[in-house]
Amino acid sequence: MKYFGFILGMFLQLGVSGQDGSWAYYGQDAGGNRYSALKQINDRNVAQLKPAWTFRTGELEQYKNTYALEKAAFECTPILIGRTLYVSTPSDRVIAVDAATGQQRWVYDPHVDLDQSEVSSRGVSYWKGGRVFIGTIDGRLIALDTATGQPVREFGEEGTVEIGRGVSETSPPVVVNDMVIVGSSMGDNQRFDYPQGVVRAFDARSGKLIWSWDPIPTDPQDSAYSSWQGPKAHRTGAANAWSILSVDAARDLLFVPTSCSSPDYYGGERKGSNLYANSIVALRASTGKRVWSFQVVHHDIWDFDIAAQPILADVPVPHNSRKVAAVIVGTKMGHVFVLDRETGASLFPIEERPVPASTVKGEEAWPTQPFPVLPKPLGIQGLSLNDAWGPTPEDAAEARRRIGRYRSQGPFTPPSSEGSIMAPGNVGGINWSGMCYDPVNGCLYTNINLIPAVIRMIPRDSLDLVERQDQAVLRAETGRQTGTPYVMKRDYLFKADERGFVMQVKPPWGTLVAIDLHNGEKKWEVPLGYMMDPAKYPDAKKWGSINFGGAIVTAGDCIFVAGSIDGHFRAFDRRTGAVLWEYALPAAGNATPMSYSLDGKQYVVIAAGGHGKLHTKQGDYVMAFALP
Repeated sequence: MKYFGFILGMFLQLGVSGQDGSWAYYGQDAGGNRYSALKQINDRNVAQLKPAWTFRTGELEQYKNTYALEKAAFECTPILIGRTLYVSTPSDRVIAVDAATGQQRWVYDPHVDLDQSEVSSRGVSYWKGGRVFIGTIDGRLIALDTATGQPVREFGEEGTVEIGRGVSETSPPVVVNDMVIVGSSMGDNQRFDYPQGVVRAFDARSGKLIWSWDPIPTDPQDSAYSSWQGPKAHRTGAANAWSILSVDAARDLLFVPTSCSSPDYYGGERKGSNLYANSIVALRASTGKRVWSFQVVHHDIWDFDIAAQPILADVPVPHNSRKVAAVIVGTKMGHVFVLDRETGASLFPIEERPVPASTVKGEEAWPTQPFPVLPKPLGIQGLSLNDAWGPTPEDAAEARRRIGRYRSQGPFTPPSSEGSIMAPGNVGGINWSGMCYDPVNGCLYTNINLIPAVIRMIPRDSLDLVERQDQAVLRAETGRQTGTPYVMKRDYLFKADERGFVMQVKPPWGTLVAIDLHNGEKKWEVPLGYMMDPAKYPDAKKWGSINFGGAIVTAGDCIFVAGSIDGHFRAFDRRTGAVLWEYALPAAGNATPMSYSLDGKQYVVIAAGGHGKLHTKQGDYVMAFALP
């Protein structure tokens, strides 16, 4: 019996398959499918779903006497190991919670410096040696004992490895083959020479660095070296992977989604296509050597990072008698690329199409960009006067006047001195909320944003004058872009008055979409949430909402997603997009949910803590739902 108990304990500790009801990775599996094979909760009974337990993290106490609350976002997806949920808070506290009762087992506080551009953590990762790893917003990688919550002294210096100055970690690490691998997050628009976005692999036992890979090539022998042109080009920073990495351990492949090189909106110091930035890069997981790469944006001057975790799935494709091992890449442009996992070749047609030239002195926008023919681009793909909107005729007329002032030539309109409309904007399309995939039915699901931005490039020596002459410029977000001739100003097409935020473009502003990967066609698209008061605007629930926090799909034919401004947690029918259930959370659920089974009962869990930058209702809740 002792031997049986030992084996059972190991099974519970190591259970990582969606088939057994566990959720041991941020994305359920190492390839980020976010699919649960559980179906106790299904389309026929999900309307009966009730809170099973609620846990309070006490997080808001951490922000006293700081400005952290203005930036804090509770974006964590807990993981389940055995009978314990491991949760990380925006201040990188790690908490172990009994998955059946919601009772706290232990808490670890790394006492991070909260003076960072981002105050958030999307979760932790587990290693079979009985450790959970968290990357902190002040640039540390920490190993904790799963049983006690204490730092593992043998890892690094007393449980900690310093990753680097100016580097932040907001996404969970990847654990594979006794290595823990991290990308990095960093500010985008304050200077030219941010740290480079190095990906690093450490020994999961000792913390020793095993390999590193830099997305900005510094070796002239690298074929991508010449795609960075100019005397300062190879000193450019960022191109970092701040989202979640995916891994195919059987193929020894690590998939790295990279971002724009710094600064986001001016590339005059880094002319060329800038290969490996804005790319999905397949590295040999054991060595860090590049196997192949595919660039989704050439010479990015739009902040079009790959923000979503790549999905690794065996997908059906047209004219093929078997499923193909693929990597699915969702982008802020609303483009979805489905690539062969081993070669990077596209499984659907892609066209290089001409895009507008830049009018900013010193800038050289790349003349073409890749557009997927299938699946067709999602969301807003440009803006005209016909898209102006307002809840009253006066609002609509004001919106037309504003839109008419700006340059707008489609999804790759370059930034300009007069102001350019970015449609889609930097929030997407598909942001870090990402996608989920149903392997049984071959369908991809994703929530998207349809919120255009306005970007102005102002010569540095003219900024004070322009701000004095134009109050709208003064109020807009500022990117100093030190080391370049220009300051960036970013705004969005809405206005704020006594009614709150009043959008100036036609709805919807956020949707949930289903794509059939048998043929690449969209199956359905429905509004997700609402932004304006339905009591004042009866159609508000048809208009959708900006959303941060992704969806999951289950074998019970349900899609679970929160993310919207209105603070509701919802279940949708995966076949039709119909709303099956909704629950008003005590704080906004700007996180991706997860699901697991214990003692014969299925739970669905969401972190409900809100988002400071979105001004959604904030809190410190982790809520589990189950059938009565």
